[in-house]
Amino acid sequence: MSTVQARTAAPDDRRWKALGVCLAAGFISLLDTSIVNVALPSMEHGLGASEATQSWVVSGYALTFGLALVPAGRLGDMRGRRQAFLFGLALFTVASAACGLAPGDSWLVVFRLLQGTAAGLVAPQTSGLIQQMFQGAERAKAFGLLGSVIGVSTAMGPLAGGLLIDAVGVDGGWRWVFFVNLPIGVAAFAAGLRLLPRVPAAPGKREDVDLGGVLLLGSGVLALMLPLVQEQQWPGREKWALMPVAAVLLGAFWAWERRQGRLGRAPLVDLALFSLRSFTLGALISLSYFAGFTTVFFVLSLYLQNSVGYSALAAGLTVLPFAAASAVGAAAGGRLVVRFGRKLVVIGLSGVALGLLGVVAAVQLVPGRGVGWAAALPLLVGGIGSGLTVSPNTTLTLTRVPVHLAGAAGGVLQTGQRVGSAAGIAVVGAVYFAHLANHGRSATALQLGLLTAVGIILIALVLAVADLRERQVRPEPEKAGQTLRPGSGEGGPDRVRPGR
Repeated sequence: MSTVQARTAAPDDRRWKALGVCLAAGFISLLDTSIVNVALPSMEHGLGASEATQSWVVSGYALTFGLALVPAGRLGDMRGRRQAFLFGLALFTVASAACGLAPGDSWLVVFRLLQGTAAGLVAPQTSGLIQQMFQGAERAKAFGLLGSVIGVSTAMGPLAGGLLIDAVGVDGGWRWVFFVNLPIGVAAFAAGLRLLPRVPAAPGKREDVDLGGVLLLGSGVLALMLPLVQEQQWPGREKWALMPVAAVLLGAFWAWERRQGRLGRAPLVDLALFSLRSFTLGALISLSYFAGFTTVFFVLSLYLQNSVGYSALAAGLTVLPFAAASAVGAAAGGRLVVRFGRKLVVIGLSGVALGLLGVVAAVQLVPGRGVGWAAALPLLVGGIGSGLTVSPNTTLTLTRVPVHLAGAAGGVLQTGQRVGSAAGIAVVGAVYFAHLANHGRSATALQLGLLTAVGIILIALVLAVADLRERQVRPEPEKAGQTLRPGSGEGGPDRVRPGR
């Protein structure tokens, strides 16, 4: 094993503290995907933000977040994950302060786009650093903690936003939605300087950035996500013409990356990643699950505030059982995935579907202001299922990926999550708003929206069951990680050996 590989694989006594730095940065970047939803009325009242501005505050962040992920992951693989992480975290913290101080709505949108780019720079470094710092069962535990952060931060956003606006007031409450990132960001940056591992660059020729791949992938993801994130704001069907454009651009990206590989140049995404069944199936499961999972908070928050009359804080408290149970489920999933493997993901997805069906029943049986209490138990069940889904699936998806490709692989996985979230909100939102506009029955609109989300989650469940059956009939080769690049050392003891 080379000196670089030995240093990468050697256990570091500070690695758990370094993981805490990564999770803190991941928490605030993912919190910002949902915390602003409950702050939009405050922005309108205190800043005079138009509907277009409010839309871009939400969708612009998701858009630039998604666009930055894969190039940022590859950049971290090539030039150092520590440097990329710290730069992204510093930029995110500065952009958060700028958002909170924005003098007008146009400036708010600009700073919000910058904030999303910074979040996209940080996210793939987190999964890459976990691959780099941990091995075997410890890696599964670390991904379990990351899964807890993903579930809790997304679900806690509405609650945190509601608490801040309730405490500060409607006029200025929206600013504190961004200011809350500052102490966490500064503390994480200071700790990261001391704790994050320094890995020396590999000897030999330094790889150039695949600019052609960056442009093609960025254009393709932009064309794919724009009509999804702007589905409610862009009337008419013309926006969907971008979908075939996206297909052409992403097809061109695939051909370009194959050409890069044939010429012996460093591609943006090593397409050999998709020869790993665990990675391909896991990425598809993740995309499908996030398309159903994130939409729940979107339509439920709209229903509780606009139709039932809940405050932003009360709406946030309603999803608290889901957030708390998700954290517990993810922590347990990180320990159990080594033993049960894909079976755990099947159980988790079944729990989420069952929990959402319980919410549908609660809306039917307890209409009105009591629905929050009636939905608590189903949300608890769904939260446990979510925890048993996200962290084990992340572990199983990345476990055979070589460390030198961990950033790019994490970027691909999280890009799928962002695209899935945008697509799910577009589809479920369309069902919800269409029924509301045509029939005016908000409870039925919510039930139809949640049933649509369940249908999407069932797609992820079918994929997980198919993967489980194929593993039982034809297990993936034990040395799969080595097929990507001989001598990478990824077929050895640092892999998680999930149960069949």
